[in-house]
Amino acid sequence: MRKILTFRKGGVHPDDKKVLSNKQAIEILPVPTELVIPLSQHIGAPAQPLKQKGDEVYAGEKIGQAASFISADIHSPVNGVISAIKKVTLATSVVTDAFFITPDAENPRGTWEEQPYDHYSKEELIDIVKQRGIVGTGGATFPTHVKVSVPRGKSVDALVVNGVECEPYLTADHRLMLEQGEMVLRGIMLIARMAEPKRIIIGVENNKKDAIAVLRQIIETNGYPIVVTPLKVKYPQGDEKQLLKATINREIPSGKLPLDVGAVVVNVGTAFAIYEAIALGKPLIERIVTVSGEALASHRNVRVLIGTKVADLLNYAGLAHEVETYISGGPMMGFAFYDDQTPIIKGTSGILALTQASHKLAPVSACISCGRCIAACPMGLQPTKLYRLIDNRKYSEAMDTNLMDCKECGCCAFVCPAHLPLVHAMKIGKRLGRK
Repeated sequence: MRKILTFRKGGVHPDDKKVLSNKQAIEILPVPTELVIPLSQHIGAPAQPLKQKGDEVYAGEKIGQAASFISADIHSPVNGVISAIKKVTLATSVVTDAFFITPDAENPRGTWEEQPYDHYSKEELIDIVKQRGIVGTGGATFPTHVKVSVPRGKSVDALVVNGVECEPYLTADHRLMLEQGEMVLRGIMLIARMAEPKRIIIGVENNKKDAIAVLRQIIETNGYPIVVTPLKVKYPQGDEKQLLKATINREIPSGKLPLDVGAVVVNVGTAFAIYEAIALGKPLIERIVTVSGEALASHRNVRVLIGTKVADLLNYAGLAHEVETYISGGPMMGFAFYDDQTPIIKGTSGILALTQASHKLAPVSACISCGRCIAACPMGLQPTKLYRLIDNRKYSEAMDTNLMDCKECGCCAFVCPAHLPLVHAMKIGKRLGRK
């Protein structure tokens, strides 16, 4: 029996709570009465507005222009009218301008049909990805056209596709692979035409055996040169550094990128978005979001228009208990927020509504130097030492102790018996250490 692959250092095994939603087929959320489309939904410079208050827009129309190479275009998800342009605060705490769009009551959605796409050159494919505003849908939101534009002098040995979805509660990618596996694989083959890798690997955690079987069957039927690799269920298996260590046994040096070790990493949701962008001409204007958490009456995977307010998702799922806090993404690396008017953006993989009981914070006590955080750190860092340096405002020393290598994955805080705010400290240390 073949050994299930994983990364070597650290990692933890939180209760994944995926049973709440992993059997729920993807549903389509009805078009809300108002959408909020932020101009900053990606890493890099915010897009520049192309429309004004009162302008009519149509589904798929570009309404925000990428402001730099590391930026992404923004498109209207619906036919409608821009009722206002105002500042909004995202779940990530980013403050940005946003279009408030009132969808057309009779015909809000666009129509998308597959067109031939085999004739496009590599350069044309990359330009389409750029023009359609595709970014990483796993949460990082890095502009995808940048990632697949391999610089002259470099080559790609492995295209590694992330189907891990290791965060607790989240099952959107799992359902996507089950229900849209053919389109995901077509998207992967399109990425391969752009990045020109020597091999293609999809990493999927072994708690998704049904998705592994579906993908393998489609690959065999179509003769795709793709290998599906089952991975051990361990957090943070889906981080690109741990994923590359598990799948191709390569470590990314400090300060380097996957391309520096001959790899390109994309999420399965991004591959699906690329298929839709190239085959259907459809920008990234909707995505699949897991709606889960103990406060909800039901737990869903929902296809949601970008700009949908969290309140609309909560109304759809129904509330069973009072919400203590919301989390955008997963509980390990997601962002806690409290405003249900917050919009869904391109990188929103899940919305969790947690009760006080499920979100109870334990009291903080003194560090007992047990070393559990060191054993759990997948980057091989010393969280307890970094915490002490940051707590004593020795930010330069913390930076010299490889603070920037911290992935903020939360493994250290998860195992800490003193319940120290380790991740919070790392974030503060990075921000102040850069000054």
